[in-house]
Amino acid sequence: MWVPPLLLERRMHLSSKNPYFEHAKFCSWVAYRNGKPAGRISAQIDQLHIDRYQDATGFFGMLEAENNNRLFRTLLSTAETWLRNQGMQRIYGPFNLSINQELGLLVDGFDTPPSMMMGHACPYYGDKIEENGYHKEKDLLAYIIKSNVEMTAAAKSIMARSKDRIHIRKLNISKFSDELQIIRDIFNDAWSQNWSYVPFTNKEFDHLGKDLKLLADEEFVKIAEVDGNPAAFIVVLPNLNEVIRDLNGRLLPFGWLKLLWRLKVTYPKSARIPLMGVRCRFHGSLMGAALAFGLISSTQQHGINRGIKEVELSWILEDNMGMRSMIESFGGRAYKTYRIYSKQMTQ
Repeated sequence: MWVPPLLLERRMHLSSKNPYFEHAKFCSWVAYRNGKPAGRISAQIDQLHIDRYQDATGFFGMLEAENNNRLFRTLLSTAETWLRNQGMQRIYGPFNLSINQELGLLVDGFDTPPSMMMGHACPYYGDKIEENGYHKEKDLLAYIIKSNVEMTAAAKSIMARSKDRIHIRKLNISKFSDELQIIRDIFNDAWSQNWSYVPFTNKEFDHLGKDLKLLADEEFVKIAEVDGNPAAFIVVLPNLNEVIRDLNGRLLPFGWLKLLWRLKVTYPKSARIPLMGVRCRFHGSLMGAALAFGLISSTQQHGINRGIKEVELSWILEDNMGMRSMIESFGGRAYKTYRIYSKQMTQ
């Protein structure tokens, strides 16, 4: 079920041009058996995390390995040693590379391929990590929902009560840079109380914006205003993994033609909501619910018109019961679980 990522995208992700590296230390290793690559791992220290939490926590990521106890032990201990030598006392992972990128190990939902920017792993990974002293720190959920699902009467009532104060508009592509800053500002406020949150920097969001501009349909990026002030947003992206599955990670010589045709003509039948946020002051309120319901509803018909059959909402923290209840109220089903592991490291 694994989908080979585009090699170009992976190179860019690990390139020194990735603005993540402006506030992070990084080291990576490849393990060989009989002269052939058998595993890999990275270790990171995110200074934004350290500054915010003062918890001497580092991260491991980019973990891939054959089903071999010694191999996993060697990879994980190598990452731990590097982090300890940098003064870290605890390790979280997998983070590929930060909380705002791909993270978590798949522990449930192996029977379906991953959506874009979500990981996939064989079932043995969890056991091998736990055998090396790691424990569950937090689970992240991916929900799947049919695109033609009808909003409940309760959701419609909540939206109706606030309709005179809420205005939902599509992305203004002619002012893309300004719109990007509005979305970043909302995101950094909306997610600020979440577990292990660190803010997107301006450069990181500009970097992300380049990908959004290539993939996003302006009808799938919406900003909601309350009394004229930006209060919430949603980003829906076509599921790139659906259209690159048979490219084996390569765009040359003809992969790019297939990619363009599938994105612009046939279009994917699935999508993902990777970014969504409602400002903190509306959390837990009817206005907050109206904003969330309204944003999802505002993109629904366009998705149906484009032929999208289902949408993944991910990732959702396991203890974010407000968001989970809202998604489940209109038929969303948690179909994948991604786990963050932690370990206290001894000197």
